[in-house]
Amino acid sequence: MDFRYDDELVQFADSVRRWAAERYSFDTRRTILASATGTSDDVWRGLADLGVLALPVPQAHDGLGARALDLLPLLTELGRGMVAEPWQSTWLAARVLALTGGHPLLSAVATGQAVLACAFAEPAARHDLLEVRTSATAKGDGYVLQGHKSAVAHGAQASHLVVSARTGGGPRERDGISLFLVAADTPGLRTTDRPSLDGQRVASVELDAVRVPASARLGTAGQGWAVLEAATDYGCALLCGEAIGLMTRINDDTLAYLKTRQQFGQPIGSFQALQHRMVDMTTHLVQARSITLLALASVDGQDESVRRRHVSAAKARVGKAMRYVGQQGIQLHGGMGMTDELAMTHAVRRMAAIELTLGDTDHHLRRFMAESQAPAAALQVAA
Repeated sequence: MDFRYDDELVQFADSVRRWAAERYSFDTRRTILASATGTSDDVWRGLADLGVLALPVPQAHDGLGARALDLLPLLTELGRGMVAEPWQSTWLAARVLALTGGHPLLSAVATGQAVLACAFAEPAARHDLLEVRTSATAKGDGYVLQGHKSAVAHGAQASHLVVSARTGGGPRERDGISLFLVAADTPGLRTTDRPSLDGQRVASVELDAVRVPASARLGTAGQGWAVLEAATDYGCALLCGEAIGLMTRINDDTLAYLKTRQQFGQPIGSFQALQHRMVDMTTHLVQARSITLLALASVDGQDESVRRRHVSAAKARVGKAMRYVGQQGIQLHGGMGMTDELAMTHAVRRMAAIELTLGDTDHHLRRFMAESQAPAAALQVAA
């Protein structure tokens, strides 16, 4: 398969890279993260003006309709620039809206007028999205939602949340999960905001007798698991793409440091042992990028089992690469590698958060093995 990108996508990514260099410096990012909301309306409008927010939105809803595979150059630049706005959470929620037949709110996503978040995780579930205890009880011409969601990325900054809840079935059953679009100002919905380990905001969301109309349900009642799984696989692939940009920045910054830091009258980059470590960092990055391409290509495919295997393989391999690149970058910078004033330190923190989002490395290794063994188990049953 030819993974070379056409000139338009490359130029689009280049424009984002220039914007980040001019409008989103490291100091600007630190100031935004230290603000009351941890986000910037001006930066969000800038992303909308560039067309970044419209790129994955279907053309029927005023977007550009890009495939997941087309997003890697842009994801790389957003990661390299360490852009901390809620584009990840918005794109993930927008994917749910697109997979459930489309929604008028997608047009507002494309223009930057809507900020979305996904309230899927629950306090006792860890990475298991099947563990849904939030309930949605049919009442009158709508539903009443009751429950608690945790670690909702940019949940307090969102105008709307996509919430998973049970309209039937028991905990960890696939049937019975439904998805709802809930406005952030709906009575009974409360968010508690806090910074995560990477400085970006996460929220605990309480749903206390939250009433929503029947039109708030996305897709068929009780059949939301397939959409939820497909959307979160898409989100995992996006995270891997962002990680490629973060690792690229760490490698570039580390290489520049090795060329300028003097020891014994010469740059430390001239020492063969350090050159070998830099080569290993680059190897991890190249391998991570290759498997991320595979995951992104599989996200838009028709084979669900292939998608699951490729996405989990990518999340696990990229997790390993992030750990190695981050540790080596810090060590090669010496003591200053642990300081808050160094951009690379913030990139490492963001990678640590990515590794824990939508399933950590161990979770995806188990999922990959389960999916890989499934065909063999089916054959044994048939025999």
